[in-house]
Amino acid sequence: MKVLQIVPSVSLVYGGPSQMILGFSQALAEQGVDVTLLTTDSNGDSGQDPLDVPLNQAIPQDGYQIRYCRCSPFRRYKFSLPLFQWLWNHAGDYDLVHIHALFSPVSSLSAWICRQRGVPYVLRPLGTLDPADLRKKSRLKDLYARVLERENLAQAAAVHFTTAEEAKISHRFGVKTEDWVIPLGVTPPESPPRMQEICQELGVDATRPLVLFMSRVEPKKGLDLLIPALEAVAAKGVEFQFVLAGSNPQDPAYEQRIGDRLRHSPIHPQTRITGFVSGDSKAALLHRADLFVLPSYYENFGIAVAEAMGVGTPVLISDRVQICDAVADSESGWVADCSVESVRDRLLDGLANLDDCQRRGNNARTYATQYYSWQAIAQTAIEQYQRII
Repeated sequence: MKVLQIVPSVSLVYGGPSQMILGFSQALAEQGVDVTLLTTDSNGDSGQDPLDVPLNQAIPQDGYQIRYCRCSPFRRYKFSLPLFQWLWNHAGDYDLVHIHALFSPVSSLSAWICRQRGVPYVLRPLGTLDPADLRKKSRLKDLYARVLERENLAQAAAVHFTTAEEAKISHRFGVKTEDWVIPLGVTPPESPPRMQEICQELGVDATRPLVLFMSRVEPKKGLDLLIPALEAVAAKGVEFQFVLAGSNPQDPAYEQRIGDRLRHSPIHPQTRITGFVSGDSKAALLHRADLFVLPSYYENFGIAVAEAMGVGTPVLISDRVQICDAVADSESGWVADCSVESVRDRLLDGLANLDDCQRRGNNARTYATQYYSWQAIAQTAIEQYQRII
C-alpha cells in the first residue's frame, strides 16, 4: 500500500497538530505501509527563515520518505508551486492521499489535484471546522468554502476527526461526509537523566507543587482564565509554583502581553516563563509537574494534554478540550468550565491533595498507553485505508 501524507508544514512553530504527522508516518511505515510525506519549508508567518532542509528530493526518515518544497510565492498563506507541480505529476503513484489541514492553499489545492488525477483522498481538518474557529475571519472563510473547501469536503473519501465531539460539532457547509474518529498518538518522553539539574536551570523549586502550562501562547488557550484563577488560589495561601512554557512567533504581541500580565501579577515571584521548550527541558517539566493545565476555549484534541497524560501527570482542562470526557471518565485529572471560578476550584481540588494527583496521574498514564499509542492508531488507519482502496 502506497500512501501520501500532505501537510502545509511540520515546523515546531505551528505546534502539535502539524508535528504529529511525523509520528503517524513512522507508525504506518513500521506496519509495512510505503509512506511519503509531502510538505513545505514554511517556518512561521512573521519573518522567520525557512526550514533549513534539502528541497525537492526524497529524504529517508524513520522508515518513510519526506519531501520538502519551497513555500512561495506567498509564504504567509503556505502556497507552494513546486509542491503542486510535483503532486500533479506523482499523485497517481499512490493508492490514497491523506491531507492534514483545511483553509490552506496547500491542502485545498492538493485535494483538487487529487480529484483531477482520480486518486481518493482523506481530509483531517485540524479543528478548522469547529464553529468557534470558523467565526474568526468568517466572511473570508465562507467565501473560501464556497470556492474550494465545500467541494473538497463533498468529494473526500472520508473526513478524519480526532474525537467524537469534534465530528459532532464540525460544520460541513451543507455536505454529507463519511467520518473517521481516530485519535492522535503521542510518544511520551522519557525522564531525562539530568532531570533535577534541568529543572533547577529553568528556575523550578524542588519543594513546591508545580502547575505547568505548556502550549502555544494564544488567546484560545484560556490564559485569561488561568492567570486570575492562580492568583485566587495564591490569595488563599495555597503553595504552588507556576511555569509558563510556550511561545507564539506568529503573534509576538500577544505573547508579550501575557508576559507583562504575569510580571505585574502577585504570583510573579512563584512564576517562571521559559518560552518554547523541547527535548530534555520539555521532558523534565512534564515529568516534574504535579498538574498540567490547559483551559482552552476550544481544542479539537490537545496533543500536549495527551503527552502529559502519557508521562503520568494529571491534567486540568476545560470542557472545550474535546478529550474532556475521556479525562473525566478515566479520572485522569479534572475538567472545568470556561470560567475563572471553575478553574480556580479545580486547581484547589488538585493542589489540596497531592496523593490524589498521583492517583489520577497513574490513571492518565494507563489511559494514554491504551488509547494514544501510535501502534494502535496506525492499525486503525490502515484498516480504513484498505477499505477505501
